[in-house]
Amino acid sequence: MHGYRAYVRRRRTLNITYRVVLGTIGTAILIAGLLMIPYPGPGWLVVFAGLGILATEFHWAHRVNMFAKRHYQRWVHWLGRQNLATKLTIMAATGLVVVVTLWLLGMFGTIGGWLGLRWTWLASPLFGP
Repeated sequence: MHGYRAYVRRRRTLNITYRVVLGTIGTAILIAGLLMIPYPGPGWLVVFAGLGILATEFHWAHRVNMFAKRHYQRWVHWLGRQNLATKLTIMAATGLVVVVTLWLLGMFGTIGGWLGLRWTWLASPLFGP
């Protein structure tokens, strides 16, 4: 890989194209990860993957990646030291974010329609009944 990258760096147009494509892919993955953070699943993993891709070409991304990993570890250790009530509160807040998102996207109205329930409050306020 180092030989290929050295070859690309020697050609200005190819190098710029490579960096733009890599930056676009890394940024798309990073944004997807940021959108996934509040939900259960691999949000932080995807954020770190996007930053890792960007860090192969951009020094700022490496610094941001190290900063984010350090603070993520601090959060995990802090959460591990908390009592059960705090952990349950954080779990409830995460669950609330998921439920509100599903409602805003119209999933409750869709599932209610499958079950024959035509309750107006199930409809998404964003996408209507």
